[in-house]
Order: sequence, then structure tokens, then C-alpha cells
Amino acid sequence: MRRKSILALVSIALLGCVAVGAAEPIRIGVMGPVTGAWASEGQDMVNVVQTLAAQINDAGGVNGRPIAIDIGDDAGDPRTATLAAQRLVSSGVVAVVGTYGSAIAEAAQGIYDDEGVVQIATGSTSIRLSEKGMPLFFRTCPRDDDQGKVMTTKVAEMGYAKIALLHDNSAYAKGLAEECKTLFEANGVDIVFYDAITAGDRDYTTSLVAMKTQNPDIIVFTGYYPEAAMLLRQKKDMGWDVAMIGGDATNNTALIEISGPVAAEGYMFISPPGPLDLTGPAAQSFMKTYQEKFNSVPTSVWSIMAGDAFLTIVEALKDIDDITSENIGEYLHNELEAFPGFTGEISYNEKGDRVGDVYRLYRVDAEGVFRLVP
Repeated sequence: MRRKSILALVSIALLGCVAVGAAEPIRIGVMGPVTGAWASEGQDMVNVVQTLAAQINDAGGVNGRPIAIDIGDDAGDPRTATLAAQRLVSSGVVAVVGTYGSAIAEAAQGIYDDEGVVQIATGSTSIRLSEKGMPLFFRTCPRDDDQGKVMTTKVAEMGYAKIALLHDNSAYAKGLAEECKTLFEANGVDIVFYDAITAGDRDYTTSLVAMKTQNPDIIVFTGYYPEAAMLLRQKKDMGWDVAMIGGDATNNTALIEISGPVAAEGYMFISPPGPLDLTGPAAQSFMKTYQEKFNSVPTSVWSIMAGDAFLTIVEALKDIDDITSENIGEYLHNELEAFPGFTGEISYNEKGDRVGDVYRLYRVDAEGVFRLVP
């Protein structure tokens, strides 16, 4: 099996190799929330993948063929996601990177499966996505059952005994909350409050007051960063200093922009390492390139996982003679092993899930910086 590292191709591109010629392009889709409440995620996904594709094309493409990126904006909305998926399939993509939200990925999942197109989700951690027996579904992000185990273990290790557990009824947040609830109860932890908020609301004071009457030691919130930020800000406004921890969907620097650093100080979350905490030389080199090009860094690790998804697709393309989605899927299942991605080694199991534990605990400091907890 040929295993020329795609990261080596990226390095060659940085040395200024000439662009690939006019051969027929290989089309790869990127589906993400380019607009809407999660736009920072989708825009970063597109920037990461397009940057990598340009580097590979400048290095000669894949076996002499350039890569063309088609973008599908799902706007973080299930209905829009189905239209985006249909457009990408119609454009002739052989694989799709994305998307971010679990409910959004699920809305498009059946379309890609019916049309026989590889889909590699990048932030969609809901357990059920990979329990449907869809052979062309993969993901570079971990699953919520892995996250739930780490979350409940960390909460117990820190000595919190009375839990307020809150979600937003989305597929991701509700699934993670149910997983945490099961694990907390199995370990004898007292759940004094369990309820849902409505995503997109601007005032969560009623829910916060209801939680406060139960006197929890900590709030465990399993939703997304916009709502977490509002909860932190309004909790601070009412003078309630209870601890709060969230899941990986709150690992986005936009949380600080919404809540402010004062309200966010001490907030904790479970997540794979953020972009600036990636230690591999290839990741650090790419982050430098990205920062020079966009004068910023990606707001979260999920766009970096989109880069990893793209790189594993390209690794498959290099080693198969007949480029079809079915052959890409076969390669990812059976040939890809410990691929050196930006976020660590990547292999996929028989369900298309990423193998290995990547979760860490973060805490927000007084300046609003996300700090890894040793």
C-alpha cells in the first residue's frame, strides 16, 4: 500500500511548486453553517479546507489531478441542510466534509447514503449517527458516549455532588445530557435539576432561578456556545457564582465575545484540544500558515477536524485507481491506519467512528483565555 503522507505534499506546496494543470478536477464538498448562528464554525471549515486544497494543488494535485472544493451552506438548519446536500450530490462530489451540528448532519445523512457519497462529519458527535449501518458515514470527531464518560468522571473528581443538568433539546445536547444522566445516576450522583432551554432565546433567567432554588454545586450544560454564553452572563448578572461546565460545543472563542471575560471566568468545558494547543509539527505549521493568511486563528477545533477529514479523503484518493465514493469508503474502513492528522492519529472503525480518546478539560481564565487543565 502506498502511504505518501499528504502532509508531505502540503510541505512541498509551501516551497512554491507550480500549480497543477488543466486535468479534470476531483470534486470534494464542504458542508457547514457558513451563515446562521454557528457561522464562525462554517466559515472556518471552508477556510481550512480551501487552504489545504490550494496547497495540494500547488504541489501538483492528487496524481496529477486538481481538487475542486464545492461549498454547501447548511446555515445550521436541518431543512437547509437537505437542500445543501442535494446540491453537492448534483455537483458530482465524491465525498463531503461536514457538517458541524448533529441534527444538521442527520438531516443530510440519508441523502448522502442514498446517493452513495462519502460523508465525514466533523463536529457531529451524536451517538445514533453511526448506529444506522451507513457504510459511507464517518467522523473525525468523537462520540457523545465518550464525552459523557469524561464529563461525569471530571465532575466527580472535582467533588461536585449535586448536579443541575441542562440541555437545549437538540439531537446533540439532549443525547449528551441523557448519557450524562445515566452515568451520574449509576455512580450515585444527585441530579437535583433536569430540564431544557430553548436554543436562540435571549433570556434564560427563569431557568436559572429555577435551578438556583435547588442549590446545585454545579451546572452541567450540554448545549452550544451561544446559549452557554448567555447563561454565564445572566448567571453573573443575578449574582450567582455557582460553577458551570459544558461540552465540546462550547469550545468556541465566540463564547467570550458574547458573555464577556468576567462572566466566563472559571467556566469549564470538555473538548478535544483547541487549535493553539495542538502540538504536532504539521498542525503548528498549518496554524502559522492560516494565521498569516487570515490574520486570525480558527475559533474552535471543529474546523481543524474538517481539515483532518479532508486529508483522510485525499489520502484515500492517492491510493485508489478508480476514484469512486465506494472505493474511498472501502479505503477509509480497511486501509487507513493511524493517519497523522492535525488532531492526532486517525483510524476509523467498522461504524465509521474515530478510534481513540481525544477529550481534555479546559478552564477559562480571567482574561477569557481557554486554558488546558493538567
